Amino acid sequence: MNLFDLTGKTALVTGSSRGLGRGMAEALMEAGASVVIIGTKESIHDLAEDYRKSGYACQGLVADLGSRDGAAKAYHESAAILHAPPDILVNAAGVQRRHPAEDFPMEDWDTVMAVNLEAVFILCQLAGRDMLARGRGKIINVASMMSFFGGITIPAYAASKGGLTQLTKALANEWTGRGVCVNAIAPGYMATDMNTRLLQDPKRNQEILGRIPAGRWGTPDDMKGITVFLASSASDYVSGAIIPVDGAYLAR
Repeated sequence: MNLFDLTGKTALVTGSSRGLGRGMAEALMEAGASVVIIGTKESIHDLAEDYRKSGYACQGLVADLGSRDGAAKAYHESAAILHAPPDILVNAAGVQRRHPAEDFPMEDWDTVMAVNLEAVFILCQLAGRDMLARGRGKIINVASMMSFFGGITIPAYAASKGGLTQLTKALANEWTGRGVCVNAIAPGYMATDMNTRLLQDPKRNQEILGRIPAGRWGTPDDMKGITVFLASSASDYVSGAIIPVDGAYLAR
């Protein structure tokens, strides 16, 4: 038996138009899953079409995860596209806002919390209900190095990712014994659009690289193996874990 085979499984992946979410969605497709990819722009449909042309089972969905109604609508529309509730939920959508803490606008705080934490809970709750009814399911949340560190000028992001790790553990405590595994991946410093400012800052870039034993920034491809592992039967006894994918950054 191939423990990592996802043939016949269905998945919903938020934040999958680019970056880490796209890499994670690709991994699930490559392992055989049918995937609904969610983004904020109509171009998500073009991306899904490109995947279908490459032989993968993929459909796109435009959604606004910045509102409670939008998050719930995204889940129900995805289930309709898949003709059943998903076997796998990946919460990869995230937003970032940077300001000194003393000047951090409350509207930016609300935006970050809505997408990074509240939408995650709504999607986990809706998927969890369906997975518990079936007695099986895999939920993968995307945490951050800021789940462990406080960061600078990103109080909302740090708070949201800290909350996400605790939410992951809380859901695992309630659902693991009923067949639903809930875990989180904590990416290290990744070469994605969210980190453009850091990549373009020679001083900060060098400081970050100097602490990464792997000697490089991560890429979306570095998320693929752990995603398939957590989505597959290979991880049936893994739940409530926050797994760093960071080139040993935390170990340093």
